[in-house]
Amino acid sequence: MSSYMIFSLSTFSLYILSLLCSSISPISAVQSPINVWPKPRIFSWPHPLAIPLSPVFTITSPNNQYLTPAVDRYLRQALTEHHRPLITPAVNLTSTSPLQSLALTVSDLSTPHQHGVNESYALTIPADGSSANLTAETVWGAMRGLETFSQLVWGDPSLVAAGLFISDSPIFEHRGVMLDTSRNYYQVDDLLRLIGAMSANKLNVFHWHITDSHSFPLVLPSEPNLAAKGSYGAEMQYSPDDVKRIVDFGLEHGVRVLPEIDMPGHTGSWAEAYPEIVACANMFWWPAGTQWPDRFASEPGTGHLNPLNLKTYEILKNVIHDTSIMFPETFYHAGADEIIPGCWKADPSIQTFLSNNGTLSQLLEMFVNSTFPYIVSLNRTVVYWEDVLLDANVKVNPAVLPPEKTILQTWNNGPNNTKRIVASGYRAIVSSSDFYYLDCGHGAFIGNNSQYAQQPGSDQGNGGSWCGPFKTWQTIYNYDITYGLSEEEAKLVLGGEVALWSEQADPSVLDPRIWPRASAMAEALWSGNRDETGMLRYAEATDRLNEWRYRMVTRGVGAEPIQPLWCVRNPGMCNTVQPFVG
Repeated sequence: MSSYMIFSLSTFSLYILSLLCSSISPISAVQSPINVWPKPRIFSWPHPLAIPLSPVFTITSPNNQYLTPAVDRYLRQALTEHHRPLITPAVNLTSTSPLQSLALTVSDLSTPHQHGVNESYALTIPADGSSANLTAETVWGAMRGLETFSQLVWGDPSLVAAGLFISDSPIFEHRGVMLDTSRNYYQVDDLLRLIGAMSANKLNVFHWHITDSHSFPLVLPSEPNLAAKGSYGAEMQYSPDDVKRIVDFGLEHGVRVLPEIDMPGHTGSWAEAYPEIVACANMFWWPAGTQWPDRFASEPGTGHLNPLNLKTYEILKNVIHDTSIMFPETFYHAGADEIIPGCWKADPSIQTFLSNNGTLSQLLEMFVNSTFPYIVSLNRTVVYWEDVLLDANVKVNPAVLPPEKTILQTWNNGPNNTKRIVASGYRAIVSSSDFYYLDCGHGAFIGNNSQYAQQPGSDQGNGGSWCGPFKTWQTIYNYDITYGLSEEEAKLVLGGEVALWSEQADPSVLDPRIWPRASAMAEALWSGNRDETGMLRYAEATDRLNEWRYRMVTRGVGAEPIQPLWCVRNPGMCNTVQPFVG
């Protein structure tokens, strides 16, 4: 019998006593043991027990550049956090010796943090006070297990769940958060706090949408003028040292940093340094009297790189090279979304090209043919937004983008576009705006907007938000990113990312816009959103997410509440048992 299944006679007596007490106190009958978020795949805790955590508790582990800081961090957290759950966990306290140590064993210390790395782990905490054991194939799996252990410790003096066994691994290998730092700037500490919270939720990819038409905050050694002239100012730039700090912090937390330099669209900020390579820069985005299809951009902030200008590629080679040096991540996000015909058509050289029977799709293909091979030559897999192949008007021939070196990130039309991508043989990252866009539901940001001057009683639609309504945590939790796919097609879905675009977000709202809604996706992609019977488990997850949100707040993450505290203190009372009427 395994050590975690052995219980002493005194433990059994305490267990019987607790059952007798529960018959007297109706409150204890609804109390729940401590939980872990995201919920592990296998969590065996047949008799919820707790033992003291020794004040001199230690973690023994092999030495590693990234694992050692993580071990030190989790040791400090276990000894000093003293988390006080919103509801006292219904566990039985044993009189055994305190837990003195956790022994960490890692099979492979050399595998880098890259897509597809093994993140599995197994954790055993015996009930008799003997050493707990955490085993993992890789450093990155060990970090996931350390996070789980940290969530099993609570109280002052500290207690730790005991008599349990956890075997855990993610369903999806790519679990991320995308943040736009061009429209509004975020300090380095904001990004580090985000990465730390991602790690706590077992998310593993920070997709950093660094540049856009609005600003170019990334300082590149070969092209310093892009940031010097295209950023919001010297105090709103990311230096190479800043990037190294963010990347290293990410690795110490098991989070890869995936850079995105959006191009050829969304590049108006490049014109501050190189106006000659940018079409329609600084033009009014939707001139009066023009139809929507003839606009220059889909929102204020115009500019597309000109694929006909040879200097464009001179600049791009430096940009791509420097970015690949600064970010060791093997994925490189090259954007390619929202090519607006009106912008390219406004450029005289492109007008000549089109008058000679050229097409905008040929123009995009020319751009991709000139940049994709260079990115690949740097040992990168290229990620594009889905538009590069699925846009109705401007797109490339699939032959230009071999599936083995290309990943498409989908954001339109929910499961339909995911289906189109994988049916064509491409791998997909799902960021459907119908489910995963965290900025949605806050209205439009453009001024002088007549849709807000409606008569009382008229239909307000989505309140001016193109992707409204607001995406609730339940909406995010319940989304099946492989919906409608065959088993073979589903294998091409790498995972998903929630996205926070920053037209109406900055550091003041960063935490509540992302958390705990990103936590909902984190669990759905880690262990699924259905129970053993196949039923959606969002109702069961509510109390657990309430508790996890509270714990994140005590750890310094400003996650927004999902219910009144009364609901947390009275489990089940805020549910409904009424049938829904469609």
